[in-house]
Amino acid sequence: MAVRLVELDPEECLRRLERGGVGRVGVSVGALPAIFPVNFAMLDGDVVFRSGPGTKLDAAATGEVVAFEIDHADTFGHTGWSVLVVGVARPITDPDALAEARRLPLSSWADGDRDTFVRLESARITGRELSVHAAR
Repeated sequence: MAVRLVELDPEECLRRLERGGVGRVGVSVGALPAIFPVNFAMLDGDVVFRSGPGTKLDAAATGEVVAFEIDHADTFGHTGWSVLVVGVARPITDPDALAEARRLPLSSWADGDRDTFVRLESARITGRELSVHAAR
């Protein structure tokens, strides 16, 4: 058996994202990367998460391009996968879109004010998987 790296097609990436759960948002802070865990859900093919005042919301308020990643790893089997979404993040302010976002299964895990819904427009979605294949 051999472990091979394969690219996931966009439809498979979306299937994995549709499960929701926990991912990581990457933003630039003073030209340095900063990565934050968030729970998320999908809305019309875009990543949505809740945020309070701070770095993630600052990035969204200025319409910055951010990265979002989910993954799974089997350290015993040396297999796993990751999906990366890159796009512009913006607070959801449109009343209809906000009503849709409020119906998503998104509750804040941490205490504090996290009432702003942020939408990451999925401009680029890529994925890779390390999987076991029969050796030739």
